[in-house]
Amino acid sequence: MSSASVFTDLRRRRSPLAGSFFTPSDLTGLPLVRSLASVSGDLVTAHSSPATPSPFQRRNTRLLLLKVKILLSLFEFLMDSSSLSSPSSLYLSSSAVVCLRELYIILFRSRLLLDYCSQSSRLWLLIQNPQISGHFHDLNKEIATVLDVLPVGALGLPADLQEQLRLLRRQSRRSKLYIDPRDELLRRRIFLFLDEFAKGRSPDRTELRTAFVDRLGIRNAQSCRFEIDFLEEQIRGNEEDFADPSVLGGIVALARYCRFSLFKLAEGKEPEKRSSFGGGSGRKSKRRVSFKGSGDLSLMVPKDFCCPISLDIMRDPVTVSTGQTYDRPSITQWMEEGHRTCPNSGQTLSHRRLVPNLALRSLISQWCSMQGLEYGLPGASDASSAENVAVACSSRAAVEANRATTRILVRKLEDGLEAEEAISVRELRLLAKTGKENRACIAEAGAIPLLTRLMSSSDAATQENSVTAILNLSIHDGNKSKVMEEEGCLRSVVSVLRQGKTMEAQENAAATLFSLSAVHDYKKRITDEPGAVEALAGLLRNGSQRGKRDAVTALFNLSTHPDCCLKMMESGAVWALLEASSAAEGVAEEAVGALGLLMRQQIVAEVVGNDDTAVGSLIAVMRRGTPKAKENAVAALHELCKSGGAAVIQRLAKTPALGGLIQTLLLTGTKRARRKAASLARMCQSCEPEVPFAGDAGWGMEYATTRSNSMRQGSSFVGGGDVSVSVAVSVL
Repeated sequence: MSSASVFTDLRRRRSPLAGSFFTPSDLTGLPLVRSLASVSGDLVTAHSSPATPSPFQRRNTRLLLLKVKILLSLFEFLMDSSSLSSPSSLYLSSSAVVCLRELYIILFRSRLLLDYCSQSSRLWLLIQNPQISGHFHDLNKEIATVLDVLPVGALGLPADLQEQLRLLRRQSRRSKLYIDPRDELLRRRIFLFLDEFAKGRSPDRTELRTAFVDRLGIRNAQSCRFEIDFLEEQIRGNEEDFADPSVLGGIVALARYCRFSLFKLAEGKEPEKRSSFGGGSGRKSKRRVSFKGSGDLSLMVPKDFCCPISLDIMRDPVTVSTGQTYDRPSITQWMEEGHRTCPNSGQTLSHRRLVPNLALRSLISQWCSMQGLEYGLPGASDASSAENVAVACSSRAAVEANRATTRILVRKLEDGLEAEEAISVRELRLLAKTGKENRACIAEAGAIPLLTRLMSSSDAATQENSVTAILNLSIHDGNKSKVMEEEGCLRSVVSVLRQGKTMEAQENAAATLFSLSAVHDYKKRITDEPGAVEALAGLLRNGSQRGKRDAVTALFNLSTHPDCCLKMMESGAVWALLEASSAAEGVAEEAVGALGLLMRQQIVAEVVGNDDTAVGSLIAVMRRGTPKAKENAVAALHELCKSGGAAVIQRLAKTPALGGLIQTLLLTGTKRARRKAASLARMCQSCEPEVPFAGDAGWGMEYATTRSNSMRQGSSFVGGGDVSVSVAVSVL
């Protein structure tokens, strides 16, 4: 079992010794002793002189390592004695084997605990200081228990080693819980800083510097950034109530404030992204990881970043019930093939639930970023994660600390220094990502005019971050009017949509228009903005999959306003929506839904109704679309006939195969689709009662009419010989 891969999951769950641990069942005798010696030797080597020792748990760590060194002496003696007597075997009594197996688990848990302390953020260790001290105390007690029953006399140990083991047992039994009083004092001090913010006051900068720089050892902006990222990860993955999200949110806000009040912004500058945009000299485009094994790369991929099944870099690491981590597609396929065991450990899976390993995913993403590699992460976190983040951002201390941080960042934008602008706008984007309080205070601080100016920046990252910050701010209903009333802001968003330097900037500009168009009064203003609808139509035609979704949702919102239809016609948006009716799931449904809204206007209905290709596109959706798309398509044809008049209805009634499709929808469609299909059939029959549906010998029309009457009466209907269907009365 890989300790590093297990560690990442334990870090996400916050409890370093949670979960089940076991000794491999095939280990006994000499192989067991060798494994014990290897684990304990690695533990001592890794933690005796770490490069950057944690300022916390030093005494507990030192005492635990001393105990492990004595145990290592025991294992080395057993291996040496075996090599002298019988090189290939070692006799151990059953009681000795049981004790050594328990020591294997204790050593493994010790490694996890020490890894946890060395790799976790310092603020996190400080918050959990009493609990982590308790874990060290528990390990001491477990060592004492095992040594109490270990048959030391039967192992043939020399007198000095036996004496060391007796002393070790005595010390472990007498050990008491040790919590460093200086660490506890610092922990209380951190909470006093939060209390200051909760009262509306900013803590003294000198005291902050003493606590963060001198005591915590956070000496630069990069270290502060790591602390923030780590704590935010705990908030997103908080499923066990091990720590209060509101407390974590307050400490994240405190760390963010310290980053910008204690250190220079330039110290926190992120490494420049290597992008294919811009084409500037000296820039290299990112290499895309193929995820088909590390052999495709010219660098060594860390073993713990690769799935044990596929041996590829994990894009979506998840943890199974045994604590092992795999890439989601690989372990899903494994279980779908009927396996009920963990591939790596062989243990039976107690359940099939897959828990996202957020910590490992973050580590892989950071590593890929450092190597200049693209890493495609899953789109959005689950609802519980978003809820935890929202709770964390809502505490009084967090709100006030973020408000103070916002004032610093806005001042930096006002200064107009290019190096600081890029960092400040990125942080405002991240700050506006969660919490309505954050979005409100950023707008109140006067950030919207400054972000409007930066949307025309020549730097691709600055432009992308500024338009995304506007998007995040616009999610808060109170900010929509501020964005719309800011002179030039809407024009700048449309400019990014049309000519953004990155595809993500264009996509987020489209999403901003969708967010703003939620207000009915703004729909006409957005439509009248020169180039807005044309750019949305262009993104719908030529954008990425995400871009098409952003564009079609914005166009759908605009289509709900009756005064926007003429502009939608003139800009070509109607035809773009028709083309998108054959796009992927999600896009096609929204596109056909928007067409249904536009068909309510006579001018749109007449133009579309006289175009055989347009009508054919809607009929094709009725034939091959998803249930929702079919529902929207028949609703669009229904609106087309209502608004287009008798001429359009006659053309539609003569369309081949329409009767059969209506017949199918009446049997298998959604409730709304059945209602619209029946109404469409009645309209066609009333217009040309002597003309049957083309290709259906009139049966489809007769079926639809009878079916419609049956639906209105709420009765059973028998049609087509042996088919009997009962339909309940339903209303729109």
